[in-house]
Amino acid sequence: MTNQHERELLARIVVEQGKMGGKPLIRGRRITPAMVLKMMAGGATRKQVVEAYPALEEADIDACLLYAAHLTEQASADGAAVLAE
Repeated sequence: MTNQHERELLARIVVEQGKMGGKPLIRGRRITPAMVLKMMAGGATRKQVVEAYPALEEADIDACLLYAAHLTEQASADGAAVLAE
């Protein structure tokens, strides 16, 4: 169950048909949560992410992290596993 703050963060992640092949986007911009998460996984700081994507806000990074957490929880509940390629 998500609380109000989590719902507000997750509302920043949207899907718009015709944009970026229907992938989830951050506030409708052409920036995907995966782009942000891959940068952070590669060692980028929040500051570096915002510098790379000036349209982002700190809360957008929080939204990406929460979105990823929800996806992993859902995958686990569905019995799915994501393996390294």
